[in-house]
Amino acid sequence: MENIKERGNLLTEQINPKSENLDQLTSIELVDLFNEEDTNTIKSINKARLELAKSIDVISQALKNGGKLFYIGAGTSGRLGVLDAVECPPTFCTSPTLVQGIMAGGDSALIKSSENLEDSFQEGEKEIIKRGITSKDIVVGISAGGTTPFVHGALSASKQRFAHTVAIACVPIEQVSIDVDIDIRLLTGPEILAGSTRLKAGTATKMALNIISTGVMVKLGKVYRNRMIDVAVTNSKLYDRALRILQDLTNLNRHKAILLLEHNNKKVKLALLNYWTDINPRDGQSLLDVHQGNLKSALNHYDKLKNK
Repeated sequence: MENIKERGNLLTEQINPKSENLDQLTSIELVDLFNEEDTNTIKSINKARLELAKSIDVISQALKNGGKLFYIGAGTSGRLGVLDAVECPPTFCTSPTLVQGIMAGGDSALIKSSENLEDSFQEGEKEIIKRGITSKDIVVGISAGGTTPFVHGALSASKQRFAHTVAIACVPIEQVSIDVDIDIRLLTGPEILAGSTRLKAGTATKMALNIISTGVMVKLGKVYRNRMIDVAVTNSKLYDRALRILQDLTNLNRHKAILLLEHNNKKVKLALLNYWTDINPRDGQSLLDVHQGNLKSALNHYDKLKNK
């Protein structure tokens, strides 16, 4: 254990002077302190807005060109990446392979803490090799303290394969340097419970991932106005949402919206195209495919042909 690195200088490991008497606070004082400190998460996102916007542009272009998005991390950071990845198929009807979460320790580490598995640089490299990552892909390394060997190994292997790389960390660049194309730093400050990065650092990371993945899907045409028109209709809640989207955008009553949705294989985007153009579902799907699933682009193409 002699080779353990001293990390006390890291912003995420420092002592928060506002919570020195944490063990003496009343319940309402605890709540108020958390509420006050959590304002730092919003501030950190605002300061990283340019890097977040650049990530959206680079990732969306990579996916348009046939690449995939990989989140990689350990512990809380890894779980947050997996959480964001698994929400993409039901929300945006993406393939489960388009956005993937890779976590140190694999699936079992999602439900059982396995923090010791983050210490292997080589295991991170192996995950990249195993996934067959290429220059078309994007790898986002998530590490609150910025030092996780598993994440650094994955990013190193990704760069060797000429993949685009992004880092999300909650320490200043001066404290930890990470060799990536886009370096997102979310400086939320010392935690209320010293070193517990599942708190502010975790919250800011989740916010960043929300922004990145949703922004990317907007750029990919998965959204019309602010509706999730590629929602996967897989249960009653999502069926109801699909119907309400159709009703909102077409002014159809619920019964007619049901007929329209069923006629278009329960695909909201296809149903909208069918309703607004009278193109049959088969030809409508072909038109969407030509325009990489972008409804606005398909509608513009249709209007140009119609007005010729």
